[in-house]
Amino acid sequence: MANYTITFATLECLEHTKMCVESLIKSGVEAKRIVAVDNSSSDGTAEYLQQLGLGAAIINRQNLSCGAAWNQGILVHQSDWTIVMNNDVVVTDKFADKLIGFAINNNLKLVSPARVDGSLDYDFSSFAREAELKMAKAVRLGSSNAICMCIHWSLFNEIGFFRANPSLLGFEDGLFYNDLRKKKIRHATTGSVWIHHFGSVTQEHMKMALGKKNNEVLTKVSDRKLYGQSWFERKLYRHSLKKSHRNWRENEIKDHGMTLHGMREKNEFIWI
Repeated sequence: MANYTITFATLECLEHTKMCVESLIKSGVEAKRIVAVDNSSSDGTAEYLQQLGLGAAIINRQNLSCGAAWNQGILVHQSDWTIVMNNDVVVTDKFADKLIGFAINNNLKLVSPARVDGSLDYDFSSFAREAELKMAKAVRLGSSNAICMCIHWSLFNEIGFFRANPSLLGFEDGLFYNDLRKKKIRHATTGSVWIHHFGSVTQEHMKMALGKKNNEVLTKVSDRKLYGQSWFERKLYRHSLKKSHRNWRENEIKDHGMTLHGMREKNEFIWI
């Protein structure tokens, strides 16, 4: 059995956190493998986490940002593998074992599961069983995301941990992936494991706390300057990314009738 930890950060959203923890336990993850980090919630999240018997429940006195919270969770046990994920996620049976197994079998230091975003108005367990069989061989090499990342410890030695700067407000993952690309480290999304993601629940709460509207960005920064890219490099990267996503989508639709990233809207799936 792999040596692993699962960690997530929370900020309010108690009901989503409960669903996440319950789905992890139901999937076969032992509570002692879960490390939750609360960024100063006021809705009872801290009290809920502290009574679960988790591997650790870290309660911060203020919102230290996702980057700092993820690092706190990663460093508690310093496992061979750490699955860093959102708290507004529901997982499938043997989720962790399958994700780590895929990474090992394919010599990857980081892998993400396929996912559906949006409303949980369908039978996700049944859907996931069928999708994992249907899409088992579908892979997007060079594509993964911070909704759920299964990371080998050696990767942190190569590119470091997440930026622990509260002012970044959501760019911690972008900077991490920028470093990943610079080092040309293999990573992927696999169709052999699926999750349901409710959406940007935590970011919506952060916007509310800051008095921002849902259609506003959390913080205005020049990601090109943040990533140390020239105007041409940024444009070239975005063009390449769009082309890759278009090719992935076209091939997956042609081969399977669906893709590794779906949206659930008005009781229907929209494949991205």
